[in-house]
Amino acid sequence: MTDRLHIPKGKYARSGYVSPIDAALEIIGGKYKVAILYYIRESVLRFGELRRLMPLATKRMLTKQLRELERDGMIDRKVFRQVPPRVDYSLTKEGKSIVPILEDLCEWGKRRMTKKTKVVGLKTSR
Repeated sequence: MTDRLHIPKGKYARSGYVSPIDAALEIIGGKYKVAILYYIRESVLRFGELRRLMPLATKRMLTKQLRELERDGMIDRKVFRQVPPRVDYSLTKEGKSIVPILEDLCEWGKRRMTKKTKVVGLKTSR
């Protein structure tokens, strides 16, 4: 069997993506990236605050995801030279452009949680 190099075809071929969703997921497709963007949508947060908001994220993973979002122009990282060190994260203009989508996604998640709670409640009441 021969391995073939996947070459995008169709109207997005020149972009290197198969679809616009691929382009979006390349930026926000990390395990914690959407949560990071959602949490810093309204205010500047420090690294420690983000860690408390996402207790399951390891320090290493959170750092990696933050660096990728910074590299992709979604967040700004501001380092203050003080003791102890302080680093603030905020959304860039590009990062702010995704806020309405994040808020819609949050509302969708709330509806899903309500449905799941109702279904679980029905199953446990027997």
